[in-house]
Amino acid sequence: MDSTGRQESASGDSEKSKQRRQPRRITPAYLERAALFYLERYVSSEANLRRILRRKVKRSFEVHGGDFEEADRWIEELIVRLRRNGFLDDAAYARGLARSLHRRGKSARAIEGKLREKGVEAAQIETALRELEEDKPNSEFRAAVAFARRRRLGPFRETQAREERRTRDLAALGRQGFSYALARRVIEAEDAEELEAMLANEAAV
Repeated sequence: MDSTGRQESASGDSEKSKQRRQPRRITPAYLERAALFYLERYVSSEANLRRILRRKVKRSFEVHGGDFEEADRWIEELIVRLRRNGFLDDAAYARGLARSLHRRGKSARAIEGKLREKGVEAAQIETALRELEEDKPNSEFRAAVAFARRRRLGPFRETQAREERRTRDLAALGRQGFSYALARRVIEAEDAEELEAMLANEAAV
């Protein structure tokens, strides 16, 4: 094949690729398939799923056109149906995400911000944080220790670097939403063993 033929072939392949990448026309059935496919892989809040489906609608309408009000009705009807059938449960979603973020060393303020970002209602956020504290007393202290351990801050650093890095380590905890008093309690602990003993004592209470 000569160079002209190769160019024509490459051009044809490119056109086919563009056609394959075009979004599909929006229908209620397509939205339902897209939602279920997403929920098979991820846990989601209602607001988060709504945003994802609206993005699909927007991309499709840019190519095919359509009625946004009608698509919004389809989305709301689908969300009601998914909630009724147990595929969406914002209260359970808030509880699960709060616990997951806590294990990663996130403060209550950071957890609240993440849940708000995902569209969880204020009352459900408050309930999730309250249940987290009931399940894990002193959860904020536990999260701060977990974060310091993961980032090797304060007593988890090499001894010679601790004083030099003290201010930075306090700031790192502050940026995560922990109070200054709590940050000092963690960063100024004598060593990691002291923090572990504090955690053990609180777990025994």
